[in-house]
Amino acid sequence: MQYYNNEISKKYPQLLEYFKSGIYDENKNISHCLLFWGPDIQSQCELALDVARLLNCSKDGNDSCDCLNCKWVREQTHPAVKIYTRLDFKEGSSDEEETKGKKNINIAQAKSIISELSITSDYHRVYIFCDRDEEGNLLPLNQINFPEATSNALLKTFEEPPKNTTFIFLTKDKSDIISTVVSRAQSFFVPSVVIENQEYNLVEDFISNYWTTGRNQVLDFENKMSALIAEHGAMFVFSQIQNYLLSMIKTNSQNKPLFYKFMDDMKSVEDAKRQISLTPAMNIQTVVENLSFKMILQ
Repeated sequence: MQYYNNEISKKYPQLLEYFKSGIYDENKNISHCLLFWGPDIQSQCELALDVARLLNCSKDGNDSCDCLNCKWVREQTHPAVKIYTRLDFKEGSSDEEETKGKKNINIAQAKSIISELSITSDYHRVYIFCDRDEEGNLLPLNQINFPEATSNALLKTFEEPPKNTTFIFLTKDKSDIISTVVSRAQSFFVPSVVIENQEYNLVEDFISNYWTTGRNQVLDFENKMSALIAEHGAMFVFSQIQNYLLSMIKTNSQNKPLFYKFMDDMKSVEDAKRQISLTPAMNIQTVVENLSFKMILQ
């Protein structure tokens, strides 16, 4: 199944700009372990594949680059870029039958990765860990399909990989993966949607420069948000807040503290949307209060 998306740079321009600046820094300022988390695993995989393309590009990493490495990644035929799931096996081997009903990425697969990494490569090797069903639909990692025993078998490799090796984990929530893996990875929340019309004029008056708001102004921030929600609905207001955050992420990719602040707040808004959609009886005022607290005080 084809997972690469040629439009990914339009979908997550701010995240890719962040990775590109890190990759093309003379010190290659990007972690060898990345953890993408959020509700949309397909988008995470698209993002991971483009990071792999940037790591292997022999030119300047532009979307239209026609170098052989970029071509291979787009076609998902690059010899050093692999998507690892519980169902992966060498076609035609005796393992094929064993994958039917297989519930996790096992220790045998872990040993295969370690063995593979013992051989030098001219490429930047990228291993993307996730799950998938028999139809090829991508699923998130969790402690069932990526159990502790397998994680532990790879732990030293994750911590001290060979040169030019990157591991990327795709999951819904960081708590779904054992903490020893999470602690070794640089985590990025990947929003579920990027709205085509990225307007935020409705919320701009009260949210502009919100990160400079003092602790004594939290209640005022909360009241303004509540008033807009009463008039326009929670989902619409939250989506506009996310649009504003996306614009801030895009313009602050070089300012690491603010970049991570906006990414964390994007995740908090996503959580608020999920709470309301999954629990219709949820008190919206409680959700707004919690969100205001996180955005202003954390």
